[in-house]
Amino acid sequence: MRALVFMLVILLAGCSLFGKDDEDETRNWTVERLYAEAKGALDAGYYSKAVEYYEFLETRFPFGVYGQQALMDLGYAYYKAEDFDSAISACDRFIRLYPQNPSVDYVFYLRGLINFNRGKGLSERFLPLDLSQRDTGSSLQSFHDFEELAAKYPDSKYVSDAQKRMIYLRNILARNEVNVATYYMRRGAYIAAANRARYVVENYNRTPAVPDALVLMAKAYKILEMDDLSADALRVLETNYPNHPGIAETREVVVQ
Repeated sequence: MRALVFMLVILLAGCSLFGKDDEDETRNWTVERLYAEAKGALDAGYYSKAVEYYEFLETRFPFGVYGQQALMDLGYAYYKAEDFDSAISACDRFIRLYPQNPSVDYVFYLRGLINFNRGKGLSERFLPLDLSQRDTGSSLQSFHDFEELAAKYPDSKYVSDAQKRMIYLRNILARNEVNVATYYMRRGAYIAAANRARYVVENYNRTPAVPDALVLMAKAYKILEMDDLSADALRVLETNYPNHPGIAETREVVVQ
């Protein structure tokens, strides 16, 4: 019996000691102190620590100016820590809870920026790779995010940069459609190829991918013996891009 009591005392003492080691250093901090520490960690590039502090702040002081600012900063901290799902969640929560906040336009912009960079490793960020070859789901979502920002807050200071990114994203999305159409052509799926190419011409006009889309349309329709549609595509190509090599290629296509 004495041995059992002795063991219980030792275990309780151990738990007490561990509790002291794991004591939360922020427990008695004021909201001002907690925000200052979180902002300092964020500015210094300690994003994981910033996330930790901002999460504490949001949990303990969810209302008021500091609570709103903490949630907005938390979205950015998650983004810099490359926790993109949590970053999007924080942005969506902010937009839902504080739609009248004077900085809500920034949160829309941040959401677009997160999707703009989602899934890009170091190689994609710093090397000139063809991003149209990758999954464009995040690019499309980013385009819609920036589009929503421009529509809801046309006077926002973030719109100018958002519009430049939209042009870039639009070019990527158009090129991706051409890549898919080219794949279908190689597989002999000519109707699918023509439809994807036509989608580019109709929805992504004035992008660099349009002339290649016209070539694919002209070739696919010619193989399908839809001569009028092929001639129409070729005529548009010749009128707008008279020096494009696809003009000669299309004329050389032989229908089996």
